[in-house]
This record gives sequence, structure tokens and C-alpha cells, in this order.
Amino acid sequence: MTYDRLVCANCAAPVAEGRCPVCRANRERLPQPTGVTPAMLLTLVIALVATMALLAALKGT
Repeated sequence: MTYDRLVCANCAAPVAEGRCPVCRANRERLPQPTGVTPAMLLTLVIALVATMALLAALKGT
């Protein structure tokens, strides 16, 4: 589960929207997402390897 799916017990809205003072206070306490996740990095590496393999195959013909 990600933090953007948390629901406030006070107003029953997503905490990420910050509709009430309780939401805003809890949203401030949550750690903010960082830039590149491991899954994102793995996807980028796989895409790079696939692109290099495709270019090598095209160059060989």
C-alpha cells in the first residue's frame, strides 16, 4: 500500500488531498516519495539493454 491511498479517519477523504486539519497534519508527517525507485531503475536498465540489443541486431544486417 502506498501513502497516497491512506484515508483520514476524521473526514474519510484521502490524506494526500489534505481536506481537513487532521489530514494536513498527517500529510506533513508522512515521508515524501523519493526520485527513483528500485523497480523504476530495473525497468530503465532492461529498456537500455533491449535497445542496445536491437541496435546491434540492426547493425549486423
